Amino acid sequence: MLNNLDYSVLLQQMLGTSANSTGLGGNMVKMSDISSPSVQARLKAAGIDTNSKQYQTVVKSMMEAGKGGGYFSISGLKNRMRHYDKDGDYIDPVTGLSGLLVTDKNRARKNQIIAIPESSRDEMFELTKREFLRENGVGNGDTTRRSDVYLNLYRRTPKNDRLAAGHTLEQYERAYTQAFVAAVKKADPKWEPGRQIPSGALDGITRESIDSTLVKSGGSLVRRTGSSGRLYNNQV
Repeated sequence: MLNNLDYSVLLQQMLGTSANSTGLGGNMVKMSDISSPSVQARLKAAGIDTNSKQYQTVVKSMMEAGKGGGYFSISGLKNRMRHYDKDGDYIDPVTGLSGLLVTDKNRARKNQIIAIPESSRDEMFELTKREFLRENGVGNGDTTRRSDVYLNLYRRTPKNDRLAAGHTLEQYERAYTQAFVAAVKKADPKWEPGRQIPSGALDGITRESIDSTLVKSGGSLVRRTGSSGRLYNNQV
């Protein structure tokens, strides 16, 4: 997050020109002075809560980026804080949701399998089937609407569970695709992605029939088939 630091001012200092002599002294603040009473008073006068998680997160990132040096503007700091929620978690600008950025705080939970709504699995199953048939089994990143399914799931999931929920839905999505491929190859052993799918090849396949074969194994969903309960295809 380097754009909090004004390196043009540093360059001016290297050339023997101070921040004050450029007329920027009233707007720019040394990072090393941020904890001083005078700077803290200016920050509070600008409406910045210096006890907030937003403030603490932004200042930490600025310190790390500039290794404790450089300058920042109070307006820039304030604008940066708007990108974080009350817990100091980054708000994704596309979705408007937090909890979707991998950090040291949530990294351990990212690849866990958790319970997600059946409606999200239904939505993913129907979309995957529709796009599989339309594209003859070839994934088309230009036309797929899969991101809409994930966004719908994120919106109904608590912030701290969003990464794990997305990972879990991805496991189901992969399982549905694998089941469709297997069904088409059963109907036509010579079929390859891109070739016409035999009519009716996916008839009778339901989301429930696929889900019932899946069990959790660590951070993955694996397929269990046969009366012995043996696990097949370690990664679906």
